[in-house]
Amino acid sequence: MPVIDATGHVVGRLASVIAKRLLNGEELVIVNAENAIVTGRRSVVLGEYRARRGRGSTTSRMRGIGPFYPRRADMLLRRTISRMLPHQQARGRDALKRLRVYLSVPDEFKDKPLEIVEVAKRPPQGPVLSLGEISKLLGSKSQVDR
Repeated sequence: MPVIDATGHVVGRLASVIAKRLLNGEELVIVNAENAIVTGRRSVVLGEYRARRGRGSTTSRMRGIGPFYPRRADMLLRRTISRMLPHQQARGRDALKRLRVYLSVPDEFKDKPLEIVEVAKRPPQGPVLSLGEISKLLGSKSQVDR
């Protein structure tokens, strides 16, 4: 089972590569999800994520109706990947079950070699935010143990 380190990878590019590999039947583990980056100006990126988070029903009798949008960095990355899969079909749901996403590196994967996706790793050419920063600004309470 390949273990992929998300540190410094652009979220969208990483998600598209991972989605394709999941559809091909691979089981994948992604670690350090909080260190993946989103490119763009801070105000624009945060505005988009806050708008997604705020969607859903606001009327009192309809409260609880989705779409539900996560706050934690690992769940943000997982949802980004899932939306690149045919998640409403059986093969997409099965592919998503083969994915594990973690904040930092769990003990069971510390001794395994970490893989890097070269297509998704690119030096920042402008303003960037990490998923950890975005999740903190969205109100996530999850803390990474370092």
